[in-house]
Amino acid sequence: MDPQWDDMKVFLAVARESSLSGAGRILKMDPATVGRKISRFEEALDTTLFVKSPQGYALSAAGDRLLVHAEAAEQAMRAAQEALTGPSDTLSGQIRIGAPDGCANYILPQVCAKIGEENPDLDIQIVALPRMINLSRREADMAVTVSMPTAGQLLVQKICDYRLHVVGSRHYLKDHPPIEKAADLKEHRIIGYIPDTIFDKELDYLSDLGIERVALASNSVSVQIKMVAQGTGLCVAHDFTLPFHRPLRKILTKEISLSRSFYMVRHQSDQRSERLNRFAEALSRGMRDEVARLEALT
Repeated sequence: MDPQWDDMKVFLAVARESSLSGAGRILKMDPATVGRKISRFEEALDTTLFVKSPQGYALSAAGDRLLVHAEAAEQAMRAAQEALTGPSDTLSGQIRIGAPDGCANYILPQVCAKIGEENPDLDIQIVALPRMINLSRREADMAVTVSMPTAGQLLVQKICDYRLHVVGSRHYLKDHPPIEKAADLKEHRIIGYIPDTIFDKELDYLSDLGIERVALASNSVSVQIKMVAQGTGLCVAHDFTLPFHRPLRKILTKEISLSRSFYMVRHQSDQRSERLNRFAEALSRGMRDEVARLEALT
């Protein structure tokens, strides 16, 4: 049997969502119908494409092999449509972005809201995960990362730099011993990442400061900052988060100032998509502007 494009669309949706219900939402189709279509597709190919588990639908070895060709077919269909109709003045359809939670919570909402206003037929999804986004599994169309990937056929573009400082709430700093040098931090409660959940070395801020013990920890920087805002202790925070937490104050700014970068990571094959190119450019430009605006307020 020669696979039809409709079969491929259903296959791709289940592969990316790992569930019939998730695929059904994307396809606007009942999950039972999705399941029947996958079963018929597997029977026609005489191949098992998915292995069902408690976590959902996982690709089999054959499914993994088919995924590469299905994505190539998807790109070809998009390119053909753009070639026939030409690029629209506005973007449409669905685009999913993966990002670390600091960026996803404090930068992307404003940037994506503006892009959405300018493109009313576009559906933008932000996936905030405390781990690397798996682009090969199409967990997202593109990802914002804090380090440059060194493996895989990917398009990587630096978006901008951002700054981080040690922060504490006004009340905490008033009620606890003064902090005049980096060595004084050892006398204070430090809040940071759970060490074994740090998925990128660029997030290991406390090692840069020589701090070994983390008294309170979370795999989410948003949770860390909220604990600091409650007067619980100190943490390393992005400068762009501080306008959202006015009680926080930067300390030791001359002695401790960290810099990191955001990168845009995409599938190499997507460089042929005018639609994704335009969105990636709008997102990168919006992020640069928003980081600069928020940092200027601190």
